[in-house]
Amino acid sequence: MGSGERFKNPLPTVDTIIEYGEGVVLIKRKNPPPGWAIPGGFVDYGESLEEAAVREAQEETGLTVRLKRQMHTYSDPGRDERFHTITTVYVAEGSGELKAADDAVEAGVFTRDALPGEIAFDHRGILEDYFKDNRRP
Repeated sequence: MGSGERFKNPLPTVDTIIEYGEGVVLIKRKNPPPGWAIPGGFVDYGESLEEAAVREAQEETGLTVRLKRQMHTYSDPGRDERFHTITTVYVAEGSGELKAADDAVEAGVFTRDALPGEIAFDHRGILEDYFKDNRRP
């Protein structure tokens, strides 16, 4: 590489499927792209994926989460129209009072058969993978 060229790497992100009540928590995004999404965001420098998953979930939902397992990593370069991101998805149990915060304007609990119409990124496919492997409503 020449001296003026820079490395261009995908950005690491995390998403946390929070089991809460009879369903899973989704947040309605404040910023583009619009729609409902699994709580998540970018991993900060010096932070582990697990720390980022817990922090982002708490910041966006107000819930305390206990990670149960890592589900899968999704890396399709087109999954986020803004950047090439790679997300690692966690499954967690949530406790406390659900309230939208940070990048969320609304938070809700949804079941497999009652997902919202507009879901951001590739999160509908991620949720389908989750419900296929879990016996949640």
